Amino acid sequence: MADSNGTAKTAESRARGIRATGRRRKGPTRRRRILTITLCVAVSAVLLGGAGLGYVYFKLNGNLKGVDINSALGHDRPKNVDNGSMDILVMGSDSRAGKNGEYGKDEGGARSDTAMIVHVYKGRKKASVVSIPRDTLVKRPDCSSNGKDVPGQDRAMFNTAFEVGGPACAVKTVESISGVRMDHFIEVDFTGFKKLIDALGGVEVTTKKSINDNNSHLHLPAGTHTLNGEQSLGLVRTRHGVPGGDGSDLGRIQLQQTFLKALMNQVKNVGVLTNPTKLYDIADTATKAITTDTDLNSVSELTGLAKSLGNIGSDNINMVTLPVTYDKTNPDRVVPLERQSRLVWDALRQDREIPKSATKGSAGDQGGTDRYVK
Repeated sequence: MADSNGTAKTAESRARGIRATGRRRKGPTRRRRILTITLCVAVSAVLLGGAGLGYVYFKLNGNLKGVDINSALGHDRPKNVDNGSMDILVMGSDSRAGKNGEYGKDEGGARSDTAMIVHVYKGRKKASVVSIPRDTLVKRPDCSSNGKDVPGQDRAMFNTAFEVGGPACAVKTVESISGVRMDHFIEVDFTGFKKLIDALGGVEVTTKKSINDNNSHLHLPAGTHTLNGEQSLGLVRTRHGVPGGDGSDLGRIQLQQTFLKALMNQVKNVGVLTNPTKLYDIADTATKAITTDTDLNSVSELTGLAKSLGNIGSDNINMVTLPVTYDKTNPDRVVPLERQSRLVWDALRQDREIPKSATKGSAGDQGGTDRYVK
C-alpha cells in the first residue's frame, strides 16, 4: 500500500512473517519453560528471540516502561552479593485507575495486590519463590516518591509501601525486612494480566472444589477449566471464595502459586514458535502490561534474562509463603514469625535451599499449593 502508513505496515507485515524455525536449532525437545513467575516479562522475552528485529524491536521497545530504582535508593541498600544468584521482586498492581476501575473505586493510588520474591539460584536451573502476604504488618522505612519524602511507619501493611511510594518504596521495604538486595523489579497490572492470558489462549486448571466469589467475579464448579483472562484474574485475586478459607490473603496466595505453575506449562505448550502472528501479539500484549526497573527496560535485556532462565521449569521451583502468624491485636493482619523468616532470608542471601522447617507452624502453611486447584 502506497499511503503514508505504507512503510510501517509493510515493515510490520514482514516482521509478523518472520519464520520461527530459526529459534529451534536444537529441535523440538529444547525446553522453553521460562520462569513465568516473572509473569509477562518471561513470556514476552522468550518470544522475542526470533522476532526482535527492525520494526518489531522498536515497537516492543516503545511499549516498555521503566523505573530507575538504583537512582531512587542510592547506596542505602543491602550489599550486592555476587554469588551468581539473582533476586527479582514481582508485583501485581491493584490500581483502580482507567480500565481497572471495574474492580473498585479509584482512590488515587495503587497497592501491591501480589508480591513475590523470585530467587534464581547460581547455575540458573532452579528457583525459589517467596510470597509476601499483602496484609503483613512490617516496619516501613522512610522513602521518596516523585521527589517527595515519605515518612516510615513502625506497623504498616506491606502493600501500602507501593501505594505511598511506588516501586522504589516497595523495593526498599522488601530489602529492609529481608536484607536481600533486589536485582530487578517487575510490575504487572490487572488489565495487562487479563489481556496476556487471553492472548495465550487461556490457562487450564482443575479445581478440587467449587469456587464462588462475587467480589472477584469468579464462579467455578469443581472440575477442569480453561480460564480466560477475566477468570484467571478472579482466581488469583479471590479471598472469600476459597473453600474452607478464612477470607485472608493466605488462601489466595496458595491459588496464585498453583496458577503460576499452570501458566508456565501453558507457555511451554502454546505453540507460538510455529505461529509468528500469535508470537507477535503475545509479545506486544506482554510488553504493554509491565513496568520494570531501568536495567530491564529493553527488548534485548528481557531476551537475555529469558535465555538465562530457559532451563527452569515448574518442577524446578519451590514456592513458599513468608512465615507469618495472625496479629494478636488485629486478627485481620499477620506478622512475620521472626525465627522462621530469618531462615528464609538467610537461605536466599546464601543461595541455599529454603529449609522446610522455615514454614512449620506458619499460618500460611496450609497444606501445599495444590490444596484447592491443580
